[in-house]
Amino acid sequence: MAEKTPNQQLAEKLLYKPAYVADKDADVKQKAHDFAEGYKKFLDAGKTEREVAAESEQMLKDAGYQQFDPKKTYKPGDKIYFVQCNKAVVASTIGTKSFEDGFHLVIAHTDSPRLDLRPTPLYESDHLSYFKTHYYGGIRKYQWGTIPLSIHGVFTREDGSTVTVRVGEDENDPVFCITDLLPHLGAEQNARPLKDGIKAEELNILIGSDAVDDENVKEAVKLNTMILLNEKYGITEKEFMRAEIEITPAYKSRDVGFDRSMVGGYGHDDRVDAYPALMAEIETKNPAYTTVCVLTDKEEIGSDGVTGMQSMYAFHFMQELCRTAGQDDILAFRHSVCLSADVTAAYDPTWASAFEPMNGTYAGRGVAIFKYTGGGSKGSASDACAELVSDITRMLDNGNVAWQIGELGRLDLGGGGTIAKYVANRGIPVLDIGVPVLSMHAPFEVIHKNDLYMAYRAFSLFNNAQ
Repeated sequence: MAEKTPNQQLAEKLLYKPAYVADKDADVKQKAHDFAEGYKKFLDAGKTEREVAAESEQMLKDAGYQQFDPKKTYKPGDKIYFVQCNKAVVASTIGTKSFEDGFHLVIAHTDSPRLDLRPTPLYESDHLSYFKTHYYGGIRKYQWGTIPLSIHGVFTREDGSTVTVRVGEDENDPVFCITDLLPHLGAEQNARPLKDGIKAEELNILIGSDAVDDENVKEAVKLNTMILLNEKYGITEKEFMRAEIEITPAYKSRDVGFDRSMVGGYGHDDRVDAYPALMAEIETKNPAYTTVCVLTDKEEIGSDGVTGMQSMYAFHFMQELCRTAGQDDILAFRHSVCLSADVTAAYDPTWASAFEPMNGTYAGRGVAIFKYTGGGSKGSASDACAELVSDITRMLDNGNVAWQIGELGRLDLGGGGTIAKYVANRGIPVLDIGVPVLSMHAPFEVIHKNDLYMAYRAFSLFNNAQ
């Protein structure tokens, strides 16, 4: 092999050349594949934020976590958690350092774009029964037609008792769907803009067609549907008004590609970061800094509400730890650091014009860092400082974690945000980091197993930083 010229040596030293994870470390493929098996089970078990909270709570209990008691003083190594309104989870391992030295937070969200039932959803039309829906988060409505759908949630009965609903996930369950026009009659629909291919008021879910055998009943199909629901769940139509019912795709996650290098499924945004964050927290034993893993809700609609990151529940938890220990929570916040663990768009060659290749993030190149999100002018971005980016990337380099950095897409084409700014508003430095996703916000998204594994490695390093 010819000796490298001085300029070739300088190029290697001075220029940045991105690489795919497997190109740097072939051994990582098997580790990533093994880690993804647990993730797929987690993804299938938690189609909604309620289900993710329940699954996460069981995992925490199995790992020895105890319910948080705000009046109790905790010692290094203690593992505690609490669940906020059945939808958000906070888990923590107490560190050896003082709380005033700061917390290490990893925050992901577990809500995903979906359809919700309206308060009065059930109706009959032309011998078919339907549910009316209200879309949640940034969906492309046309993607939700003609796919199998499942129904998840809770009904609260008149006596105050609650019953859980999960229909369409078991192979023996029925599924549901939104119908679409046949191409033979689609001339007028074809002229619509893509965003109106199926309009919001057309996202009606087909749920039945049998009628009760009684000529005196005007809505015989609707009544038959309601009889079935009453027999199974003990509810009347009025219970829909105090229910929380969500509609998700009915299929399970699957490996994608002949090489099985990717995972396709519903809800990667943002459970692909929630799972490695939770696993990293569970496996943390004796950290220097107290770790706080937050699996939050409502990010897809602005992080509002009592379970979103604009609420104080996670921050109150840290304040309660400080106050019980007789420490200053303001100092604790000032010295804390947060990783906002959220997905980003993976560069898609089919839709290359939407991206800026030099600043894209690519499936298979490792966990993706975003110094800022927001709109074209960095609107609504927290914009992490250079010092924080340096600290985190040096940590990843020293831990041999593959990472990349970029932006969401081409300028002025759109934009997006995360929970980062709500953490920054509390005076806590925060950096966005997560897994790139193909077809983000679609009912079937795709991620690379290597990126998932590198996210887990990154969160583990952060939790155990000295």
